[in-house]
Amino acid sequence: MRRIILSLCVIFALAVNPAYSFWIWTPKTGKWVNPKNLPKDNPKAQFDYAKGFYDEKKYDEAIREFRKLLKAYPKAFEASESQYYLGVIEEERGNLYEAYLAYQKVVDKYPFSERIKEIIEKEYHIAEQFIAGYKRKALGVTLPVEDPSIEILTKVVENSTYGPLASKAEYKLGLVLKGLQRYYEAEDAFNKVISNYPDSEWVEPSKFQIASCRAAVSRGPDYDQGAMQEAKQKFEEFVREHPDAVLSKDAQQNISKLKEKEAASSYNIAVFYEKQKAYKAAKIYYENVINNYSGSVWAAKALESLQLMEKKK
Repeated sequence: MRRIILSLCVIFALAVNPAYSFWIWTPKTGKWVNPKNLPKDNPKAQFDYAKGFYDEKKYDEAIREFRKLLKAYPKAFEASESQYYLGVIEEERGNLYEAYLAYQKVVDKYPFSERIKEIIEKEYHIAEQFIAGYKRKALGVTLPVEDPSIEILTKVVENSTYGPLASKAEYKLGLVLKGLQRYYEAEDAFNKVISNYPDSEWVEPSKFQIASCRAAVSRGPDYDQGAMQEAKQKFEEFVREHPDAVLSKDAQQNISKLKEKEAASSYNIAVFYEKQKAYKAAKIYYENVINNYSGSVWAAKALESLQLMEKKK
């Protein structure tokens, strides 16, 4: 009888042990937990375990183990490294926006990480890829309404403060905004380059871009003569300050175009006053075109129109 009972106990133990071999009772949580879901005994061991999966390019397993470390040891040095590698994995997978989000968490949560400078460079590189037309891609992450580079470059500037990439990122941000026809915001970015980084190589092109934004505003559907005059003044100022700059040739061409536009505007005002039989006012504007825009096609037209008007009187 004893043998039978002993045999039954052995059989029961063999049957039960496999079921519980993956579960243990933890007094801390008061629950049965699967050891597979528990981190290693210390953050270094857990990091090395996760990094092993990364080195073998087993990214799903690596992500799981890095996240496990972040949850169990959020203040450990290895936590910042784990967050960094989550960004690296997403970047290697081609999920650039998710990579940026992961990298930014390192900056936000672990500002004393030795990776900060490297991360800022990586974020800038990601922004440049979006600017170059990289097809936006994200797994369950809502992307910004417009080009993600706006958000990313803004963060690069914030993260860098006065670092080596700050002025360049601010200038590129201005170019992106200008490309989206958000001219006033673009001007603000270019002005920040000039005021915050006066010794930067990006100051000179920023001055040109401010004038270009002013010119673009003057060409908009809501005609802005003040913006046109201001644009011309800024281009002229740029040429005076940087006569040998490569952009000065473009500035001169823009000045010529703006002068043509000014001449056309004055001519059209003169025609308007002439139709209203306000001949004195019309004459003032015709003469303004003749005297101040003598090299323009509008000067010849103004002279002809003035002579014809004088005959009518």
